[in-house]
Amino acid sequence: MAAAMIEEGDSVVYVRDGARGVVVRVEEDRFLIFWEDTFVSWEPVHLVEKIKK
Repeated sequence: MAAAMIEEGDSVVYVRDGARGVVVRVEEDRFLIFWEDTFVSWEPVHLVEKIKK
């Protein structure tokens, strides 16, 4: 499951538009993300990918 691979504090990208953010909280099937434009939202696991450092 993708949620096991992404943890709080990880940098992520939204697959639909390439927006970048940081994971603030992880739940079973969604992430709370603080986006680079200072917007915060809950997103489903399948729409978020971890940015490899």
